[in-house]
Amino acid sequence: MQRRTMISLAALAATLSTAALAQTGEIRIAHVYSKTGPFEAYGKQTQTGLLMGLNYATGGSMTINGKKLVVIEKDDQGKPDLGKSLLAAAYADDKADIAVGPSSSGVALAMLPVAEEYKKILLVEPAVADAITGDKWNKYIFRTGRNSSQDAISNAVAIDKPGVTVATLAQDYAFGRDGVKAFKDALKNAKLVHEEYLPTNTTDFTAGAQRLIDKLKDQPGRKIIFIIWAGAGNPFKIADLDLKRYGIEIATGGNILPAMASYKNFPGMEGATYYYFGIPKNPANEALVSMHYKQFQTPPDFFTAGGFSAAMALVTALKATNGDTNTNKLIKTMEGMSFDTPKGKMTFRKEDHQAMQSMYHFKIKVDPAFAWGVPELVREIKPEEMQIPIRNKR
Repeated sequence: MQRRTMISLAALAATLSTAALAQTGEIRIAHVYSKTGPFEAYGKQTQTGLLMGLNYATGGSMTINGKKLVVIEKDDQGKPDLGKSLLAAAYADDKADIAVGPSSSGVALAMLPVAEEYKKILLVEPAVADAITGDKWNKYIFRTGRNSSQDAISNAVAIDKPGVTVATLAQDYAFGRDGVKAFKDALKNAKLVHEEYLPTNTTDFTAGAQRLIDKLKDQPGRKIIFIIWAGAGNPFKIADLDLKRYGIEIATGGNILPAMASYKNFPGMEGATYYYFGIPKNPANEALVSMHYKQFQTPPDFFTAGGFSAAMALVTALKATNGDTNTNKLIKTMEGMSFDTPKGKMTFRKEDHQAMQSMYHFKIKVDPAFAWGVPELVREIKPEEMQIPIRNKR
């Protein structure tokens, strides 16, 4: 009799345990990013920021309404076909409820139809190409990362003045071409005379620089080469061709800190950046900077803030649904949703799910205490100041 009672109690305990597990369960988040490959630095920063952001937004519990957050990492190596298959595997085999990533615009464009096929949300961070929330977009795509138009329009604020002649130097793929198109569309006063596109793996910029110089050297007034570049290679080497002799300046947007080491050679250079750890003043940024210094003894970088922002968006949405991962419910919740980030408040635009966000007009200052050119804030460019085109075909 006693043995039968013990078995019954054990069975009851097992049933209760199973019921509790079913009730709490997990929220599975796939992070598809460049753990290796040409965008490895960006990917690793995003991953660090994502984990820190999830920890911060859940108060250290890594749970929402009793459900444990599980992050599944996938390395796309910067390859579109691989990213596409990894996302499909994440949704189908790993039972991911939602996905974040990737680092590369080319990979992101390959992944968009997969989210639509599986009817699951893909939160794009940090891939930038306009087409992601433009003509290649579908309703399952949200983006916390800035798009090319936000980059371009904010940079035009710094450069677009009467009497200025501009030529662009960019990589010959989605990020570079979308960036130049958006920048060109944003110019209202300056004159664009040449677009120079080079392979993404370019290390010798001499020929491209010479073409840029030839197009600009005889132009009157202020002459600027605007650089849009990501990943390896140092396009600022074009300065070695003595641009000053022709009165040609360089301008660019923000970048990761190692890439901004070359900015020290250009004091006074202006542009607009997505993020620099010393600029925004808000609790989320204070938390990110503090956590990053504590773990790595260095400040957080460009894409660390992006990963953190993606995490804040996810947790804000999942808290609003009480941990319900039903895709339609999440879409309804996230459309028009505002959430805190290290950059301040962002809002997902209903029409294309692009996060509307501030950008920062800067001027480079050389400070011996820093290994990079320090972007000093000229002014914050608020979301409402930037007329970001809606490019999708919804």
